[in-house]
Order: sequence, then C-alpha cells, then structure tokens
Amino acid sequence: MAVGVGGVQSPSDVHVRVSSWRAGNSVHPLATTSPEPTPRRVEYREVKHFRKWFPWLVPSFVAANTVMLVVTMYVNDCPRNSLNCVASFLGRFSFQPFKENPLLGPSSTTLLKMGALEVSKVEDKHHVWLLITCIWLHGGVFHLLANMLSLLAVGIRLEQEFGFIRIGLLYIISGVGGSLLSALFLQSSISVGASGAVFGLLGGMLSELIINWTIYVNKIATLVTLLAIILINLAVGILPHVDNFAHIGGFVTGFLLGFVFLIRPQFGWITQRHAPAGHLSSSVTSKFKKYQLTLWIVSLIILIAWLTAGMIMILRGVNANNYCKWCHYLSCVPTSKWSCKTSPASCLTEQMGSQLNLTCSADGKSGMYTLPGATTSQIQSLCSQLCN
Repeated sequence: MAVGVGGVQSPSDVHVRVSSWRAGNSVHPLATTSPEPTPRRVEYREVKHFRKWFPWLVPSFVAANTVMLVVTMYVNDCPRNSLNCVASFLGRFSFQPFKENPLLGPSSTTLLKMGALEVSKVEDKHHVWLLITCIWLHGGVFHLLANMLSLLAVGIRLEQEFGFIRIGLLYIISGVGGSLLSALFLQSSISVGASGAVFGLLGGMLSELIINWTIYVNKIATLVTLLAIILINLAVGILPHVDNFAHIGGFVTGFLLGFVFLIRPQFGWITQRHAPAGHLSSSVTSKFKKYQLTLWIVSLIILIAWLTAGMIMILRGVNANNYCKWCHYLSCVPTSKWSCKTSPASCLTEQMGSQLNLTCSADGKSGMYTLPGATTSQIQSLCSQLCN
C-alpha cells in the first residue's frame, strides 16, 4: 500500500508500505523515478509507529520460567520427601511419582511454598502477590514446554511489532487477570502457570486486528484463522486438571488491553507528519479514527472496572460459583472417562512401628506401606498417589 502526500507524485513524495498482517509490518520509503533532469533532494524520515523491535523480553520470560522450574525442583527434593521418584538419577531434581504428578514436576506442597495461588491465603491473609507469583511457576516439564512454546510462537512477533514495554505489560496484566478469574471460581485447588498470560497475548492479537482493521489486507481470512486457534485452545481447557478460568480471564484481559496498548495511527496522519516541508496536504487528518478512540475509551473503562471489582470480590471472600451455577462447566466437563473433582487429597493415617496405613477420605481406598518414621511430606505424597 503506497500513500502519496499532496496529491501529485514528485521526487520528494513520502511513501509508506506495510506488508500483510503477522508476516511482519515494515515501513520504508520507496524510490521513485522522475523525468526531470535534476531531481530534487529527497528527505527521508523514520516512521517510528511501524519500526521493528529486537525481541529480547519474551525470550527472557521463557528463561525466567525455566529457571523457576529448576529452582522449584531443587526445593522439592523428591528423594528426601517422597518414595518412587521418577528419573531418580537426577538426585534432588528428580520428579514426583506419576500418580501424584503426571506432568513431571514437583509436589503441590512445594508449589505452595514457592508461591502458587491458594485462594484462602489471598482472602484471609491478603497475600495478593500470589496472583503474580503463580504465573512464573509450572506444574512440571510438560506444562512448561506447552506454555513456553506458545509464548515464543505468539510473543516474539508481537514484541517485534510493538516493543517490549507494551508486550511486557500486556503479558503481566493478563496473567493477573487470569489469576483473578481462577481465584473467583476454583477455590478448592491451587493454581500455577503462565497460560493466562499467554492467552492474554492471543486476546491482544485479536483486538489489535480489530482496532487497526483498516490498515491490513486479508482481514477476514486472518480473523477466521485467529478465532479458530483461540477456540481450539479454549476447548482443550474443558479437560480435567486444566485451569480454563485462568485461560478465559487472561484472554478477556488481554483482549481489552489490546485496544489500549496496540492501537496504531492511520496512514493519512503518518504521511502528513513525515512529509517534507512544503508538501503538506491542505486537509488535516486526525491521528486516530473515531472508532479507534471509542474502542480505546470503552475498553479502558471496562478493564479498570473488571480488575478493581475482581480484586475486591476476592478480598471479601466471594465465591463466584454461588452466582453462576453452570460456570464450572467452562473449566471442566465431567464424563465417564474422568472426574472434575478438584478437592485436595486427604487421608486417615495410622503409624504402627514401621508400618504406615493410609485411607483415602474421598473414596475409602486404603494402602499399607513400610515406612518407619514417615515425615509429613512423605505421607502427603503417598496420600496423593493413593487418592488419584
């Protein structure tokens, strides 16, 4: 797409070109030819609104999440606190038994120590920082790989187009939004993972397409493809042990933030602003279209209202399930193949010498173990395996 200034093409015209969406936006002047024997000097100016950024923040997020999992596994120290660790050759970095954690990761007790989101701590002790710390923790290697691959696929291109400040804020605030909705609906289990923040980036991509609709080509095809990706990922969230409320909360928060952070000026204003002296158009073009400003204002108001109301509701101990009886199906749909119960494992214990007897409180299943002087961590680990 090329836009000239002044209505008549001349050697000093300014041209703007933007390639198709998601293939990378680039803006640069186009060389023009002139029949004049001595063309005038052309003055080029950088168009900062479409500059390319070097992506370093998103890879840093990936590195930080990976380091946090390594630290978590070090703290977990499976050989000391559990029996039958997976990959025992890793020593204290070995994983909890598959029956306890099929994601190749630590115990829930360790995750709580490291800052997992436990609603009771936010409600009773006002530990609101858990809404942020939980997005840097993961349930295991499989969980980390899924989230980090998605983050790289979505985040790198967004950071290249919009820079580290806007994408960093979009990521963090979306993660908090996902934690808020998760805490309002899933109050009997702990929550960890960056998936809410990643879904926020997907939401930002969708709102960016809408608010900058007029500058893109192949809009309908791009919109359909993006919606299909979002719906498929949300559909996966109805499986058990997947916190789809964090996905939905992160997506909605990121969708609203996209209208605020990812808005771009229209071409007419860019061309006027960067045109050489003496070639300004007589008509002045506003920086943003009216529909862009409307979306920006409405989204900002809804976003502030949602984050404020969500925080107040959590601190007051509101259980959103009491106001929406069917909403739990958004996170898990029970079938004959799996259950959606999220209550933590609880067992009756009896220690007789070196023999430990456990009975699962939920279903009455019992187990007998030879474990002299069993610690609390070992008992909890065995209880989780038994009840699962």
